[in-house]
Amino acid sequence: MSKAKAIENKEIVQAIVIADSYNDNFQPFTSTKPLALLPVANVPLIEYTLETLNRNGVEEVIVFCSSHIDQVKRHIADRQAARCTWSTGMRVSIISSEACRSIGEAIRDLDARNTIRGSVLLLGVESVTNADLAALLEEHKRLAKVDRGAVMTVVYKEGLRRMRTGNEVLVAHDPTTRRLLYHQRLAQHERERSFELPLDLFLANRDVAVCHGLLDPQIAVCSQAALPLFADNFDFLTRDDFVRGVLINEEILNSRIYVAKLAREEYAMRVNNWQSYHLVSLDVINRWVYPLVPDTAISEFRQQYKHYRNNVYRHRNVRLSRSCELDGDLVVGEECEIREGTYLRQSVVGRGCRIGRNCRIVNSFLLEGATVGDGTVLSHCVLERAVTVGSRCTIEPGTVLGEGVEIPDGLTVGGLLLQASEPAADEWGTTPVEKIADRAYTIPVLDEEDSDSDEEEGGSGQPALNQPHAIAPLPERYPASVYEPSDEECDSGPASPVPEDANIFLSEVVESLKRGLAEKSNAEYLILEINSSRYAYNMALCEVNYYVVKAILQIMLQQDGVATNTVGTLRRLLAYFGVVFRNYIRDRDAMMDCLKALEEMCPASETVRAKLPQLVHYLYEADLIGEQVIIEWYDGLVDAGLKAALSKLVQWLQESSEEEEEDDDDDEEEEED
Repeated sequence: MSKAKAIENKEIVQAIVIADSYNDNFQPFTSTKPLALLPVANVPLIEYTLETLNRNGVEEVIVFCSSHIDQVKRHIADRQAARCTWSTGMRVSIISSEACRSIGEAIRDLDARNTIRGSVLLLGVESVTNADLAALLEEHKRLAKVDRGAVMTVVYKEGLRRMRTGNEVLVAHDPTTRRLLYHQRLAQHERERSFELPLDLFLANRDVAVCHGLLDPQIAVCSQAALPLFADNFDFLTRDDFVRGVLINEEILNSRIYVAKLAREEYAMRVNNWQSYHLVSLDVINRWVYPLVPDTAISEFRQQYKHYRNNVYRHRNVRLSRSCELDGDLVVGEECEIREGTYLRQSVVGRGCRIGRNCRIVNSFLLEGATVGDGTVLSHCVLERAVTVGSRCTIEPGTVLGEGVEIPDGLTVGGLLLQASEPAADEWGTTPVEKIADRAYTIPVLDEEDSDSDEEEGGSGQPALNQPHAIAPLPERYPASVYEPSDEECDSGPASPVPEDANIFLSEVVESLKRGLAEKSNAEYLILEINSSRYAYNMALCEVNYYVVKAILQIMLQQDGVATNTVGTLRRLLAYFGVVFRNYIRDRDAMMDCLKALEEMCPASETVRAKLPQLVHYLYEADLIGEQVIIEWYDGLVDAGLKAALSKLVQWLQESSEEEEEDDDDDEEEEED
């Protein structure tokens, strides 16, 4: 075969991205903007999708749009003109049809155009993942060679504990071949007490594995034969319809579906409503989606954000008052201004936002150009582009303020969807629309009872794939390190696990860190390894903090010349382990765990004991440990020798703190004058 012929026969790696969710779950945002441009941590959803596909070697991406088509085309064209990362090695084309109202219709349209030439990745623009999609594609191709009837491999991920997002499914599959045997989407509000599975499922199959509560991120690998199946069956409106139809008519269609479960360290989640938007945003901030994190410049060649302790990401160009408090898990965008006395936690502030004095903002998401007046409280809410909230307002959980909404001073808004202009008379039918202010009108929300009745009328026995779900306070979903320590973990110092498990966990952490140091691999991957070990041995957060620091100290003591240059050795190690250290030693309690690890190493190591003041001073100077934590730890020491050795350092810290307070007082007096 000639070289030219071989190139011609080479199968191009393709992906289909469905750019619409075909529902109203993101009202009022999607009334004026496409879902593809919904920003997660200040980056549009489509950038996450295209960057992931580019990293997995996809050569051609077909983006299918049905609404706000011009905005999507303009965004793609602008990004290609700017030569972003995914534009250099991947061809992105947009196919549009305003007549399409479902995924099934979109795929039928693509099939009629004959654009797909082999196995293809199929995902929605709202599917956020760092999974190895190239490996999934190759595995499906291998399956297709063994079973010519393999039309699809669906991807699942272990679900969240005690929480439903609308993405959960119950599946049964053959554990040997991974062939899907049964599929049922779970109710979003966790009402079911039991499940009914057909008896034939167990009679016809020797081995059946039933998996409950798996997350369905709406990612699949399709054979070329899958598209004609959509074309031949016009009742296939969603991917669930396709899966259910193939399972029911498996013998008639001679088609089979297989299951792929992602590894623990791989992330995949579907942003299908405001609550899952909240979850994914915090997961990105907490680096579960690495390398898709703010400081790696997603789809950019130039880094935009700097990563600070407690997962605070700040753009290079921001204006922050010295007295504002950035507590943790934050993204602060370009040209933002945050005034005196304002407190922020677990939130995203978009480009050009202005936040006044003495505000409190928790678990809230401010899109570009939002303005918040003095003394306002925001909790679990979304402020879209160019929203203005007056002074002394309270925006309660579940509220979404649409583009251009203006809330006057002193108003409390509780759990409403608001848009800036009065809707047309027939836009919401007979549902009443309430005027909150001159530029704030309510958008009716389908309540729980109406949703249930609609499901029953559908007659499918399946809950809707897309259901409205308001942003609200989160229950515990992962072990507590993802958001904040649970009550049991707040006390600093190591708890008391089974000693053998603790020792094994420590040894695994040491081995992971030593291997990473020797290979100079990306330190971010060490965090995933440590988290996996943590879950395996059920370690509390304070224990992980303690043993990570202890592991770094043990490695330090094994380095050449550590006795004569202890601080220099630790500095050199933290040049590599700094990402790991900062990931775990983030708040006051974690800093106390770090200092207690140093304290516990003193009896076993004369080097650590002799150099303890210098080591603590270095950690303070490197902004890894706060002075108040050091003083509090020092006051609680019972070892008189250690207290005597640390006394000069603590005295210096106290004097420095007093001098800073005096300088602040002088500055305030000058400002008053």
